Amino acid sequence: MHLLVTGGLGFVGSNFVRYILTEQPGLKITNVDNIGFGSNLANLKDLEGSANYRFVRGDIADSKTVGRFVSEVDAVVNFAAETHVDRSIADPGSFVESNVIGTFTLLEALRKLNKDAKYVQVSTDEVYGDVLVGSSSEVDRLNPSNPYAATKAAADMLCLAYHRTYELDVNITRCTNNFGPYQFPEKMIPKTIIRAIRNLPIPVYGKGANIRDWIYVLDHCNAIYLVLSRGKPGEIYNASASNELPNIEVVKRILEILERAENLITFVEDRPGHDLRYSLDASKIRSELGWKPGHTFISALKDTVRWYVDSESWWKPLATEQVLHPTPWK
Repeated sequence: MHLLVTGGLGFVGSNFVRYILTEQPGLKITNVDNIGFGSNLANLKDLEGSANYRFVRGDIADSKTVGRFVSEVDAVVNFAAETHVDRSIADPGSFVESNVIGTFTLLEALRKLNKDAKYVQVSTDEVYGDVLVGSSSEVDRLNPSNPYAATKAAADMLCLAYHRTYELDVNITRCTNNFGPYQFPEKMIPKTIIRAIRNLPIPVYGKGANIRDWIYVLDHCNAIYLVLSRGKPGEIYNASASNELPNIEVVKRILEILERAENLITFVEDRPGHDLRYSLDASKIRSELGWKPGHTFISALKDTVRWYVDSESWWKPLATEQVLHPTPWK
């Protein structure tokens, strides 16, 4: 199988490339990434020269770039996206370009050049919006609260429309908050780890009561691979490890692992339109595809903390503005 991965230099994308090449060593990957915000060549530098891996710098919103590769692959997994909520509030236009126009360009290329290829759209739990009671299932109404979530919801709708109208073999995955190695330092967990290592104040929105459901990135990668391999055309699959925790509790657990005092925590003004809680019902992917997470939250969090402690050479070049600045996070 020849797989086209878009956005493979980002956090989840680069972990997925490593996961696939480890679990399926005979599979070939072409990775197209525009090396934008959140992408990092260092994430996959050790794969340079590999017979089964090829990197191409390119933008998925550019039809000529996409057309060069779509016709030669068996499947496409689209990770490419602008993802940071705060930046989407400040600059929504770039999110429309990447998340909506980019997805449209990929779907159009498949429609015209390779209708038999499988397409997996990597989406987010944020498309469902606030979930105050219960958990969101794949059939629930979408209710995005910010420009980032709205662009991801729009991309999902395009995917479903192209399946129904043009009979493309499309799947959508929606996952909870990821954490693990290679996550960009502006995000909550790596930002907390790095600032705690340096004994810097750790900003927390409001009182830290916002609840997120956390999943280790390799468990997410496994879910995506199962959907790629066995997902039914036109279906959506939620992936959740059922690790719902208030943000303040996650911060406190990181401080405990690093043996830092809780007085580093600094509460700051809340983000506009900040969703209180996300929660996914993942019973479908568990029952139909046999997926389940392979890591507990605490063991994976300890591994993640250890990785950042040992990987200063990776994060230090990225941390000057994004991390060592008092702006909070997603």
